[in-house]
Amino acid sequence: MVVVDKENFMGGTGIAHFEHVMTADEMHGMNRVYAKVTLKKGCSVGYHVHNGDGEDYFVLSGMATLDDNHERTLYLKPGEHYFTPSGKGHSISNEQDEDLVFMALIIYDSQQKI
Repeated sequence: MVVVDKENFMGGTGIAHFEHVMTADEMHGMNRVYAKVTLKKGCSVGYHVHNGDGEDYFVLSGMATLDDNHERTLYLKPGEHYFTPSGKGHSISNEQDEDLVFMALIIYDSQQKI
């Protein structure tokens, strides 16, 4: 398992702690990222748009604040997920005291598959 801390990831705040479950090669080019991500209070993954892939966030613990394509704000609790398709954007942040822990899965569109 590859563990990486990314500061101000995608223009976000603080540190995003990634525990990569599998590499893109191990997923045979079907997916780009499969990782457990931890955000402490006040930390975030900044707003970004997906092109050629989509991303699913599945909350394991804590409460996520999600910017859905600058159209609405969603609050996700454990057991809930949200998928952002290609051509749309999102960000995720932790505004609570408890750590936010979620799975991130980035899936290539069929035309982008390696």
